[in-house]
Amino acid sequence: QVQLVESGGGSVQAGGSLRLSCSASGRTLSTYNMGWFRQAPGKDREFVASISWSTGSTYYASSVKGRFTISRDNAKNTVSLQMNSLKPEDTAVYYCAADQGRLGSLMRDYWGQGTQVTVSS
Repeated sequence: QVQLVESGGGSVQAGGSLRLSCSASGRTLSTYNMGWFRQAPGKDREFVASISWSTGSTYYASSVKGRFTISRDNAKNTVSLQMNSLKPEDTAVYYCAADQGRLGSLMRDYWGQGTQVTVSS
């Protein structure tokens, strides 16, 4: 079993930056693909970014490519999402995800409880 806890959410003005972190307990994340998803009010949860455990390859939704960066620190059992040039449409609850076999929008093994990100114009 993997427990994921997100932190780093908050409120920021458009154009600003935030860094989300996800820490894990229960198992090492070194053999898990890790990802971030988000859910805005009234919308379905959507894929944001993921990183492969085996190759370190990263994948991004087109809406965040060039602005967000996902990274992982296996020694600290954490994964981060650096979010720059934030827009009001980035406002959502952000969830950390872990999956041993799947990447991208297919990830579903484990989820964190979410952290709120609010971007004001």
